[in-house]
Amino acid sequence: MLNIFTLANGRLFQEEIESLEELTKFQPIWVDLEAPTLEEKRWIKQHYGLSIPEDAMDEDIEESARFYEEDNGELHIRSDFLIDDDEDPRSVRVAFILNQHNTNLKSRGVLFSIHDEDVPVFRLLRMRARRAPGLIEDAKEVLLKLFDADAEYSADTLENIYDELEAVSKQVLAGDVTDTRAGEVLAAIARQEDLNGRIRRNVMDTRRAVSFMMRSKMLNSEQFEEARQILRDIESLDNHTAFLFDKINFLMDATVGFININQNKIIKIFSVASVALLPPTLIASVYGMNFKFMPELDWSLGYPYALGLMLASALGPMWYFRKRGWLK
Repeated sequence: MLNIFTLANGRLFQEEIESLEELTKFQPIWVDLEAPTLEEKRWIKQHYGLSIPEDAMDEDIEESARFYEEDNGELHIRSDFLIDDDEDPRSVRVAFILNQHNTNLKSRGVLFSIHDEDVPVFRLLRMRARRAPGLIEDAKEVLLKLFDADAEYSADTLENIYDELEAVSKQVLAGDVTDTRAGEVLAAIARQEDLNGRIRRNVMDTRRAVSFMMRSKMLNSEQFEEARQILRDIESLDNHTAFLFDKINFLMDATVGFININQNKIIKIFSVASVALLPPTLIASVYGMNFKFMPELDWSLGYPYALGLMLASALGPMWYFRKRGWLK
């Protein structure tokens, strides 16, 4: 899918392009390619003279090779954007290409973004740009606002994680955590821990991208200050993710503690049963010995006497354990 965004009266307007002829009619500041086809890549090549690298969305690119400037003046930035999906939270690699200086190319002043699937941050920026005149001034502003929206999206996701952990905390700290509930709690904690880790990695990646933009000297003074504010926001997100990791570890330990308590209760039952059955076993063993002279063997009440003795020897420890509160 090929979408272009033009700037008119301070607002960002979107157009979906279905042919090369349509592409030539507009002067966009942002060209967004979502899962582009070979034909759409060819349109970009023919009209803008821009060749999209084959490894633009490759996940295996080294970190040091994700931010660089070509000899022709093109800035290349590859950054990950978070998708907070309940079923499958993940990060999407997005490749940005921006030519700010080479006037020989039609791509000058146009931001190109390439990605495999729809990114919530992009939708958020498009919505804001349509409603807020003057939010976007040029292609650099689009890129900077995308990273700003990414940091805010991560903050919103962190708040959702905190709400989920609060609900889990109430279940754990309420006590009486059964093994079934403990399993559900551990699964919920594991999901939030994974998402929190993805957020931390995402904001670290955003920090690197914004820092690269600041080092490349492509920003004016106002944009440079905005970039510094984004870095400060990311720093606060780092602290919050660290707090959530501590909370997750506490809830994990507490849940595992309740599981151990439940296991100890089961072991205690078996231990009490073993101790209670030890005296009857001893009595049965004594009367099971084949000695010739045993007075009770010729006694007519010997059998019921032995049974009563074994029953009393079993009930005695049980009564003692119950009195001490060990059977609760």
